Formats: sequence, C-alpha cells, structure tokens
Amino acid sequence: MKPYTATIADYPRTTLKIVFFFIFVALTFFFVGKHFSDGSSPQLIFFSATATAATSATSVTSAEVTVSPNFNQFFNVSAIIDAHTPPKPPVPFPVPPPASEPQDVFKRFGILSENGTMSDEFEVGDFEDGVPDEAGNVSLVAEDSDSAPRVSVSKFGMCPRSMSELIPCLDNEDAIRKLQTERGERFERHCPEEGKRFNCLIPPPKGYRPSIPWPRSRDEVWYSNVPHTRLVEDKGGQNWISKVKDKFRFPGGGTQFIHGADQYLDHISETVPDIKFGQNIRVALDVGCGVASFGAYLLSRNVITMSVAPKDVHENQIQFALERGVPAMVAAFATRRLLYPSQAFDMIHCSRCRINWTRDDGILLLEVNRMLRAGGYFVWAAQPVYKHEEVLEEQWKEMLNLTTRLCWKFLKKDGYVAIWQKPSDNSCYLNREAGTQPALCDQSDDPDNVWYANLKACISRLPENGYGANVARWPARLHTPPDRLQSIKFDAFISRNELFRAESKYWGEIIATYVRVLHWKKMKLRNVMDMKAGFGGFAAALIDQNLDSWVMNVVPVSGSNTLPVIYDRGLIGVMHDWYFY
Repeated sequence: MKPYTATIADYPRTTLKIVFFFIFVALTFFFVGKHFSDGSSPQLIFFSATATAATSATSVTSAEVTVSPNFNQFFNVSAIIDAHTPPKPPVPFPVPPPASEPQDVFKRFGILSENGTMSDEFEVGDFEDGVPDEAGNVSLVAEDSDSAPRVSVSKFGMCPRSMSELIPCLDNEDAIRKLQTERGERFERHCPEEGKRFNCLIPPPKGYRPSIPWPRSRDEVWYSNVPHTRLVEDKGGQNWISKVKDKFRFPGGGTQFIHGADQYLDHISETVPDIKFGQNIRVALDVGCGVASFGAYLLSRNVITMSVAPKDVHENQIQFALERGVPAMVAAFATRRLLYPSQAFDMIHCSRCRINWTRDDGILLLEVNRMLRAGGYFVWAAQPVYKHEEVLEEQWKEMLNLTTRLCWKFLKKDGYVAIWQKPSDNSCYLNREAGTQPALCDQSDDPDNVWYANLKACISRLPENGYGANVARWPARLHTPPDRLQSIKFDAFISRNELFRAESKYWGEIIATYVRVLHWKKMKLRNVMDMKAGFGGFAAALIDQNLDSWVMNVVPVSGSNTLPVIYDRGLIGVMHDWYFY
C-alpha cells in the first residue's frame, strides 16, 4: 500500500481544518475565561504552599499543592477591587455652571459684528428726495444651524439731502420757537427729546469730493463740499474768501487784517514782545473766527487754536474751517458756559467778533476771564479801539472800566489792536475797594463745571496753590505732568504722575505700531477725534510721530474731568455727553 502523499490540491483543505481548529480553541478559552471572570461565578484561587517538617536534627522542606479555602465560594471581584482602590483626587477644574436660560436675541444696529469686531456687511441705502425713511434702519438676523444667530445690517435709512448740514442740537426748531428771551440762546444747544431724535444718516452735499489734503487745504477747498457763497458776497472785499471755478480760495485775510494773517500775527507779537507764539503761547481761542484764517496761520507757529463761531446767517462758518483742516467748533457766548475748562487758553482773541463784552455787568467777559489762563492775554481788534466816534469812544471807556475792575493789566493799544493781561493770582481781587463789582465767585463754585452750567456774573477765583499758572513752555509741556493733575477727581490718590506717564507710553507704543504697520503717514489724516481722551496721550503720540493732524480730545461727562490736564499739556478738547448728545 502506497503511503499517502499530499498533493497541491489537498493543501487548501488541510489549511482550512487547521484554521477552524485554532478558532475553536480560541472561542473555548474565551467563553471559559468569561464564565470564571463573572463576579457571580465561583472563584477558584490556587496557590502553592510550602510545608516544613521539623525533626530534632534537621528540617526537611517539601512543596505540595493544596486546595484553596476559597474553593466553591463566590466573590464579587469588582467590589473587592473598588474597596481597596484609593479614591481619585477631585478634578482641579471648576464644575461648569448649569446652562442658563435662553436669552432673547436683541436687534442691534451698527457695523460691529457679533464678536465686537468691525464688519462691512452692510449696504448704504439710496438718497431720498423726500422725508427720511419712516422704517428707519433695517436689520436682518441670519440664522445659522451650526452657530449663534448672526446680525448683519442690510440698510441704513438716509435723511433727505436738504438735511446735509443738520446739527441736531443746534437746528432744533421746535425748541428754538419756545425761547422767551433774546440773549443768544438760539445759538446754544437744544437737543431733541428722546423719541424725536434723528434715526437716519446725514448725507454729504451733492457732488461731495474727497477733501484736499493738508497743507494745500489751508488755502483752497472744493466748492461742492461747502456749497455756500454768502460769505463770498458779504466778505469778498475783506480778503476772507473767494470763489474760483470749482474751488474756494482763502487768501488768509480777515476783517481787521485784510493784508493777511501772518502780518497781523507779527503785529501782535511786536506790540507785546512777551507774547511768544509757540513758547508761552501754545493754546489760543479765536472768538467769532469767520473762516478761521487766524488759527490756520498760527499752526505754522506751533500754536493750536480753538476757532469758534455760532451757526448764524453766514451759514456754517465752522464747516469752512473744518474743511480746511483747521481746529474749529460751533459755539456761542450767550447764557451758558462754553464747554472748556478754567485756565484753558494762553491767549483769547476777538477780531470784530460782534460781541458786546460790557453788557449785563460784563458777564460775557467774565466767561473769557474764567477760560483765560493766569497771566494770559486778551487781544481785541474792533472799531472802539481805533475809531473816534462818540458812541464807539463811549464803548471803549466802558471796556477800560470793566477790565480795570477785573484786575486785567492794560498793556498797549497799537493801531486797531488792544491787548490786556490777566493777573497771575488773587491778590488784586482781594485788595479792591469794598463793594467793587463784579465780586469774586463763592468758594464753592467749581470753574471747571461746564456741562449746561449757566454763566455767572462773578470772577472765578484762581487756585491759591498756583495750579494752572505754572505750566512748562512748549514743547516740554506736552510730556510734563502738570500741577492740576493732582486736583483731578478720580480713583487714584497717589502715583498720578506715574499714571500720566504710563498712558503716554501706552499710546506712544500703539501709535508707533500703527505708523509702522498700517502706514498712517500715507493716510493723510487731518481732523481726528479721540472720543474718550483721558489725559490726552493719544493726541500726544500723534504729535510725537510727526503726523500732520490735530486731535479734538473729548472728555465724556460720565467720567473724570481731565480737560484741565489736556489743556495744560498744550492740547485742545471739549466736554460732551455721548448718551444725550
């Protein structure tokens, strides 16, 4: 009988049998192990024991296998393991709070995205020829199944083009009609009540073009950006302004300086040599500024000027100033304090500003006195200074009498300019004859309280410690912590100088980064506003970077009044309430 010889055809069958055998063995061990590992099954635990037989002479050791005393007993191994396992330490992370109740999704308007970053997901509506869109702003809320609701603004309502120069708090006709007196209140702020405020975008004038950059804008602007010719018609012969084709031109003249602002400024400094522009004169106020040529030409002498004028029959003179790139603001001497602190200006100038300074016991000149820095100068260029008519000469005598009672020192009258200097302390006031009017204001009066504060017919006291009078010369004063920093009411009783320097350093580093990374010097920034100015560190940083711009530093009424510090640094600013205009 031949032995069995496996052929190639037999290999698959043999291999298959071997595979099935190993699968069977594996499954057998799995089920047996599973059965004996179950906590409810009898646990057989074997161990080897060593029996030692002792004799008198020797000890004999032998190994044997014995049956465990746990034989045929049931144990819950999982419970035994848990009982002998030390507890885990608590997780060092806080337990998440319970889920809060879903909140309502608020409709939001603006161009901020839901995470607080700027968003360009909006469209500007078309210009309307009629009334504003009654629906106001339209907001669409887009639902996304994978994320939170996303808010995007699809349209802003546009005001009619006739409102392109609207200033809500100055053009409130309903409030103006209710005024009973004629003290200039109609030129002051009368903001619309809640519910009557505008909810549409003020459109630019028809044909508006990007502004001509500074310094060219000092001398010319686009006519379409400020489409008014009343000033050209009324002041054309006084070298203020002229219209040439599609532009307004500004020769640099004024009513009292038709030969140009530069010559006029030279005349002032020659009349009183102690007036050194760009040194002891850094911050000025020009009252009744017209198109602000006085302030425009002072900029080249390192003097920043707050040019103010009312919105009157000459349309909006301030709009010309701002279009030129000159610091300016709509304001009027009427019944309330102007929104600037005490001792703000090194010089206050009035050239034919059409204000009767001696009316009502000199209450308007007392406001000038409040804002004028101790030792500061008042420059008056008007007909009573140089014309010899009976009525005008009487006005000049009244002015001399009032300024004498104010303890102002009359320095000089030269041609059509007269200049006075305010005292540096209260000694003159205290040494006046008893009963001299106007009296000193009460000790409780805060001369820096300016938000909707009425004018007072009294002389604002100067601080006994000399605060406000001893400011450094420009440009050192920009980074020198002023004395009045110590009198600001805010939550810091010590280290105020350190806070001042820290803010300056903070903004200095940020603006340096903006200039380097965002190329700010190529952006031609000119008119800039800091909406929460603090100590003015942002504006100081722009100056340090030699950016050709100026900053309107705004101090909200809801915070500490830091305006005195801003002016002591040689900057300008104003107080404002962003919530109620």
